[in-house]
Amino acid sequence: MTTADATVATLIAHGIDTMYALPGVHNDHLFDALFMASDAIRVIHSRHEQGAAYMALGAALATNKPQTYAVVPGPGLLNTSAALLMAYSMNAPVLALIGQIPNADIGRGHGHLHEIRDQAGIIARLVDFSHLIRSPEVASRLVTEAIGAMTTGRTGPAALECAIDVWGKSGDVVLEPPGPPPQATIDEDAVMAAAKRLGNAKRPMIVCGGGAQGAAAEVTQLSKMLQAPVLGYRRGRGVLDSRNPLSVTLPLGHELWAEADVVLAVGTHLMQQRQWGVDDNLAVIRIDADSEEPARFRKPEVALIGDATSILRHLVDTVGAHNIARPLRSSEMEERQSRWTKRLTKLGPQLAFLAAIRAELPENGIFVDEVTQIGFAARLAFPVYHPRTFLSPGYQDNLGWGFATALGAQDARRDVPVVAISGDGGFLYTANELATAVRHRIPLTVVVFSDGAFGNVRRIQQELFRNHLIASDLTNPDFVRFAESFGAAAERARNPDELRSALRRALQRRDTPTLIEVPVGPMPSPWEFIMMPKVRGR
Repeated sequence: MTTADATVATLIAHGIDTMYALPGVHNDHLFDALFMASDAIRVIHSRHEQGAAYMALGAALATNKPQTYAVVPGPGLLNTSAALLMAYSMNAPVLALIGQIPNADIGRGHGHLHEIRDQAGIIARLVDFSHLIRSPEVASRLVTEAIGAMTTGRTGPAALECAIDVWGKSGDVVLEPPGPPPQATIDEDAVMAAAKRLGNAKRPMIVCGGGAQGAAAEVTQLSKMLQAPVLGYRRGRGVLDSRNPLSVTLPLGHELWAEADVVLAVGTHLMQQRQWGVDDNLAVIRIDADSEEPARFRKPEVALIGDATSILRHLVDTVGAHNIARPLRSSEMEERQSRWTKRLTKLGPQLAFLAAIRAELPENGIFVDEVTQIGFAARLAFPVYHPRTFLSPGYQDNLGWGFATALGAQDARRDVPVVAISGDGGFLYTANELATAVRHRIPLTVVVFSDGAFGNVRRIQQELFRNHLIASDLTNPDFVRFAESFGAAAERARNPDELRSALRRALQRRDTPTLIEVPVGPMPSPWEFIMMPKVRGR
């Protein structure tokens, strides 16, 4: 087999059925191998390398399964670097296949097409696992190792390079099968210590990040047993159904943080909460996949390392024997939720549009937020009912990530509708991928809120820098005509009622993308509900 044949066959054996890619001469043999295997793996080709990488990211986030993309070296790699960096920050299992110059000339600086100094070193700073495929004999093993690294322990992206003259090279190949799932090892003493602390807590609280998305059932059960509010912000949204009174977002979570005596942090850096303060009256219990994570800020009282679902199942089974009686908190939490709902009415323009989206998007539909005024409000107030249905960027928070990432989510989850929101600033980062959506009949709906500015930047300049407006105003196309020029469906909605009607029509289309432009003006600031002060400790 050729190196390319072995690579493609191994991807298929691991259940990967889609390659997001932009072709080029360095990877010609890889694409020929993909053609020969097109009955088992399809190629979704983008119009820019960043589109391919963001689509793989969206597919991984929506499915929690490994996804892959392929691009040429040098500029191709660098064009995907923001998406690969985001995959690392979001623990998304994305495999990057990156071309290389001729094998013998790597690192010699001869000036080959797309040659870049120390490409391997650049890649190594973006992923936890990377390797150069040097022969067909090792290709299958390296693909299996890469996927194993992506899906065990701290999940995240991986990358494999392959030289232009190695992809087509033939050799005796033994295909490496998928490895057995890792056996979870759980520190029973640590589980017992955590169960005793949680069981005896008077005001326990749970904080969920992206690492809790696969443990919704266990978090829900533990929350009920402990009568513990569950804070989910951005990556933790949907772990506990928003209709549950114990499900809280950032503002009420900030209030509860000041009262908690024990906090269980599941799959989260806990950075924002740490900034709210920790003192000797607050015991922190952490569940992390990465053994280096718990002590980054402050050593927790108990650290549990491993798969969150397995650890939480053990906690649920153990905590009952140590659980003190507590009053039900439903009425209390409903009253507190209501109070914050009233305070959040300051964000009325954003909330009205979000209510229109929530009314039309089915419970299991996927919402993809963006670094925009509507997105900031969504992280605080958009109801989320199921895990992996609210996709929000991690701590990288890349402006412009949303549209192409949502395309990947919709492509991978054709069984449910996906709605992406964008501002006019962020949308034009990857708006060219409308061509990809039309070409591959991806039925994504994108709502573009157009205010003619980088709105958050402009408001900060107005309020904090004496109205010194610089580099914040935008010149836009007519977004409806722009989308229609690609062959997409498009319309304009001027208020929440019109948006709801437009969404109803858009979500009925399952073979073409839809763009809905919503002209808006300046919106109220959300930052008082996000950047909140320290509430405990010194």
